[in-house]
Amino acid sequence: MALSPEMQKSVDVCLNCYKTCLGMAMNHCLENGGEHVAPAHFRLMMACAEICRTSAHFMLISSPHHKHTCRECAEICAECAKDCERLDGMEECVAACRACAESCSAMAA
Repeated sequence: MALSPEMQKSVDVCLNCYKTCLGMAMNHCLENGGEHVAPAHFRLMMACAEICRTSAHFMLISSPHHKHTCRECAEICAECAKDCERLDGMEECVAACRACAESCSAMAA
């Protein structure tokens, strides 16, 4: 069964956020240190990356549970965007998280 165009777009947005958060955490944050690697911030980025990957996975396998993972994903992405906003050089992560929060909110509805 093919995914609807809306769901396929949400999968793409989730996978982009996963890639962006993981890449920023492992490169930008680790290299900058300080607040960028504060435990709460770094854990939030890892949680965000993982829930994005999980939500994409649940949509790809057409699990009816995707609404639950997407709801949680939207919440974590919104929190991650807000936290990243206060740090230098995190604009790409903020944008990816906001887009994913919006997309996942729609999928959770």
